[in-house]
Amino acid sequence: MLRNHVTYLCVAVWVSLLGAAGCVDVSDDGLATGDAVEAVTTAEGFESGTKTAYAVADVTLGTGTWNLDDALIGTLSTDVKTGAQSARVRNSGHITMRFDRATGADTVTIHHASFGSDASGTWGLFSSQNGGSSWTQVGTSRSTTGGSFSTATFTVNLAGTIRFEIRKLDGGTNRINIDDITITDFTSGGGGGGGSGAALSRHTTLGIPSPASTTDPNHFLSVKSGYVISYNGSRKVPNWVSWELNTSYLGSTPRQDDFRPDDTFPASEPQASLADYSGSGYDRGHMCPSADRTLTVTANQQTFYLTNMVPQAANNNQGPWATMENDLRTIARTGKELFIISGGTFSASSNTIGSGVVVPDQTFKVVVVLDAVGQGPDAVTTSTRVIGVMMPNENNQISRTADWHSFRVSVDAIEAATGDDFLSDVDPAVQAVIEARVDNQ
Repeated sequence: MLRNHVTYLCVAVWVSLLGAAGCVDVSDDGLATGDAVEAVTTAEGFESGTKTAYAVADVTLGTGTWNLDDALIGTLSTDVKTGAQSARVRNSGHITMRFDRATGADTVTIHHASFGSDASGTWGLFSSQNGGSSWTQVGTSRSTTGGSFSTATFTVNLAGTIRFEIRKLDGGTNRINIDDITITDFTSGGGGGGGSGAALSRHTTLGIPSPASTTDPNHFLSVKSGYVISYNGSRKVPNWVSWELNTSYLGSTPRQDDFRPDDTFPASEPQASLADYSGSGYDRGHMCPSADRTLTVTANQQTFYLTNMVPQAANNNQGPWATMENDLRTIARTGKELFIISGGTFSASSNTIGSGVVVPDQTFKVVVVLDAVGQGPDAVTTSTRVIGVMMPNENNQISRTADWHSFRVSVDAIEAATGDDFLSDVDPAVQAVIEARVDNQ
């Protein structure tokens, strides 16, 4: 088997941290720094092979031999791709590894999009640990959008020999582009109590939702004392924001209202400005709320970075969204430990404001409620309360007086809409139960 050896900073969390707990230093300015660690990944970008017909055939790529059935390697201007080429699959086609990884798999990350102007397609990831004799689907099926790639992250957490297959599941003639497949090695910490999320920050104790690093402008990682961001420079909004909430973060500090660009970000990272929001018709919508960080002035000020915000419809932000935030703080004040992840969903038709700040179609929140402060993945059981919501983000689609409970969905539904993998350090068997359930408390 041919494998690519890549060295990343320990904050490049999409590779296995390989026992790097403690190597991340969260500095006062919010950027994570640390020593470099080496990890082995399989990273396939379809740049080295050639296959111009859909007929089934093997093709030699940079990582080894793959079988493409009703699939080819696309080079057209209408192929969505990183670099010069990507895979293109139609009907019920497959893209299949002909080789095994001997080091198992922790996560698999895949970029996916609809080809050209084709309609959305549905696909899934499958794994085999017996040389391709039988296959098991990994996680949930995913849907594509047109124009640009979305990122799908799957938690596998399997040791031993393994190979993967990508299957188009809808059976239609609409075509899907696949690119940038990244497979990380199995580590014993995955799914237990000491996974990569806890090694990065207390705020990602239950797992890191998607690949992030300090070198990728569209998945830019910022580890702050009050929360963790994966930031998208192309959209100028966060992909997600993750934070811990308990009474240790709550005090009497008033709201500071000092909205501003994030001065901890490098100058090369595109950001929204105050002018982008001015007169836009949208609120500067906090992801980690100001009222979740009221212990000190510094903690509250940190929530007013524009990198912690999305353009949010007033009826959403000032209505059911705000009510839900208040209710979660009420739960925290009973002594509970909450882990919260928030962000938006996007499509090719998403609105923009100002200088290209993208407005989410919906805003989402994932909340895990644990019984005691200090608990982590090992305390999450099939009985743990998990809340998922997705709220429309246009004033004509949501009432300011709406009940936030009416927007509850499963975590699986949010993962399907975002391509993220929430609670990735929780035992996969437990995830399967709690992520499929819609909260009814």
